[in-house]
Amino acid sequence: MIELVTITTVNLPPQKCGKLDPTHASATLLFQKDPPANVQLFQEVPKGQCEEDMVGRPLPHLAAAMQASGEAVYCDDIPRYENELSLRLVTSTRAHAKIKSIDTSEAQKVPGFVCFISADDVPGSNITGIGNDEMVFAKDKVTCIGHIIGAVVTDTREHAQRAAQAVRITYEDLPAIITIEQKTPFMSPELKIEKGNLTKGFSEADNIVSGELYIGGQEHFYLETHCTIAVPKGEAGEMELFVSTQNTTKTQSFVANMLGVPANRILVRVKRMGGGFGGKETRSTVVSTAVALAAYKTGRPVRCMLDRDEDMLITGGRHPFLARYKVGFMKTGRVVALKVEHYSNAGNTLDLSQSIMERALFHMDNCYNIPNIRGTGRICKTNLPSNTAFRGFGGPQAMLIAEHWMSEVAVTCGLPAEEVRRKNMYKEGDLTHFNQKLEGFTLPRCWEECLASSQYHARKREADKFNEENCWKKRGLSIIPTKFGISFTVPFLNQAGALVHVYTDGSVLLTHGGTEMGQGLHTKMVQVASRALKIPTSKIYISETSTNTVPNTSPTAASVSTDINGQAVYEACQTILKRLEPFKKKNPSGSWEDWVTAAYLDAVSLSATGFYKTPNIGYSFETNSGNPFHYFSYGVACSEVEIDCLTGDHKNLRTDIVMDVGSSLNPAIDIGQVEGAFVQGLGLFTLEELHYSPEGSLHTRGPSTYKIPAFGSIPSEFRVSLLRDCPNKKAIYASKAVGEPPLFLAASIFFAIKDAICAARAGNPDCKTKKLFQLNSPATPEKIRNACVDQFTRLV
Repeated sequence: MIELVTITTVNLPPQKCGKLDPTHASATLLFQKDPPANVQLFQEVPKGQCEEDMVGRPLPHLAAAMQASGEAVYCDDIPRYENELSLRLVTSTRAHAKIKSIDTSEAQKVPGFVCFISADDVPGSNITGIGNDEMVFAKDKVTCIGHIIGAVVTDTREHAQRAAQAVRITYEDLPAIITIEQKTPFMSPELKIEKGNLTKGFSEADNIVSGELYIGGQEHFYLETHCTIAVPKGEAGEMELFVSTQNTTKTQSFVANMLGVPANRILVRVKRMGGGFGGKETRSTVVSTAVALAAYKTGRPVRCMLDRDEDMLITGGRHPFLARYKVGFMKTGRVVALKVEHYSNAGNTLDLSQSIMERALFHMDNCYNIPNIRGTGRICKTNLPSNTAFRGFGGPQAMLIAEHWMSEVAVTCGLPAEEVRRKNMYKEGDLTHFNQKLEGFTLPRCWEECLASSQYHARKREADKFNEENCWKKRGLSIIPTKFGISFTVPFLNQAGALVHVYTDGSVLLTHGGTEMGQGLHTKMVQVASRALKIPTSKIYISETSTNTVPNTSPTAASVSTDINGQAVYEACQTILKRLEPFKKKNPSGSWEDWVTAAYLDAVSLSATGFYKTPNIGYSFETNSGNPFHYFSYGVACSEVEIDCLTGDHKNLRTDIVMDVGSSLNPAIDIGQVEGAFVQGLGLFTLEELHYSPEGSLHTRGPSTYKIPAFGSIPSEFRVSLLRDCPNKKAIYASKAVGEPPLFLAASIFFAIKDAICAARAGNPDCKTKKLFQLNSPATPEKIRNACVDQFTRLV
């Protein structure tokens, strides 16, 4: 209300309030956002490359037209079976409580009611989860709101909703822990990475700064919520599942374990997903196992697709982090010692929290060489739904913490932030804090190109001039680097398989272990096969991912799916080519179809498998040695924002990104991934805020209360450049992973906002703490407004 009065006052005519100070005139201007304008730069293929060779060309996503027209088939688009039933989950309304009774009498009165299923109906094991610390259905106790207790099965979706609401459960409440700040139990022993002599480093430092930073969680908000259709086959315990999942193998094994049958009786099929972002890596199984049990009990096909509020309530999201840090540095800005304690809110089960904290510790340095460093990680157990994988997997949280203390170093030393960042940056051949050697270190190139293309220094001077002339609008700039390790940190997951069938008409059916969730993986795999077989992409087709074509797959995650599946596809194609070689020699002027037909007539197999495992991967926390990553992806972003000091609103004026993706397999898809990851990171750091009640109830359960980025959130000028001439010898066709690495670059928006807040505080005599201040993520309008300390905030 104070801000509205101020805006109204400065808009009064001069005869009523006197002459307006020109520096206050910005308060009268509407905060309009210009329509976005994009620039995309990438390297063209060599002039001599064959026209049919699509590797390196901006081939559109093969399903783009079908997705745009609505013709693409997703899980819930599969036509209903004649005798199909619908399932609705029954979940806890208490964060921590004993289950005293379950009354389904009213639910049984709903038309079309078939049955209620619970832990008592499980024929195999009710124990499930990555850490074997979960239950398919809660038995005696619930540990979060949204904990699955049972499910109702009816003839229609509408009847299932009514029946689920009619189930009455009585509880005996127990004490609940919701936040990291409460005295939470830890789920596992402390993780630690340490290098150098911390005591010596701090003793030699000219300055020491300590503080803490909180980073909130994030909802995946994939457009397609979790969905499963389970179809019992009627014999030997066979069941077919159509699932929206990133993890066909875990779905297969969890369902088999729950039903008490071998994995070979469970077939899991995935056509495509409407987004995943890590949210369907493990948590999709909580729906799949329940639906499979219903199909088993009724002997009929059963379908369940979660509503948006159900999905947000049950399936968890990105881990909130709390960090306490102490950094020692010289007057020159050179960091000599760092200690960071990381705490993550895991929710009620372990899930992937251990691996997420490991990756956080691996990325706590971001891009900076710190001689004396110690990072610790503790996983906090709370009474919230289990948090899980999310694009970046702990990396963005740790890197934001790193950039926070790095900005404090610059402010304390009175030096430009970009100068301090560059001064502390790694060099080619340096060892990271976990003792992995940096090879092919292209970050300095990315940094210099981004500084130049963004005209950083000139625009910084313009922003300073703008800030001097405007009291209530301020601008800020920031340039931020990223270094992201590529590989699963669990070594055995770095493997993949592929299957190639060549038919007698010359067409090729390709299958691999990865799943398509809109990221263009299938498109890239077709490009890889096209180059390997030397045939047009039009002859190659991928139908789906399934456990009966490629077994024992790793989840489509960790940004490695193109690397490992692409190499497996390549190996399968090489086997086919080797078999066709005699027929090509006999008929060198023949066509692909001629050679295939000749091989078939000579009874030569036209089907081949391929397999790949990433070499030399593995790390020991005990000895701080080994290589947790196969290589690193690098990038730099420069962003400029303008904030409204009276309302806390901000607009993203311009972002320039330079990203190293190696020799891009597909620039159109890679640039799309860079832009998409950046905008999702923008949501993480500035918009998306999850609100829980003290009792553990999620208030933000839909788009009306939970704000994801929209068209207006995109920078008005958005320039993405793929670094040229940087082939990566460690991945298929010299490419690099691109899914997760660009997300953290959105921190450039966060720190540009912080830079603008600094300008607001510096120009205000009422602000007693003009230099260091804590801005927790996300930087919402409320936080921005309150950080712009002035005569009005003193009245609150």
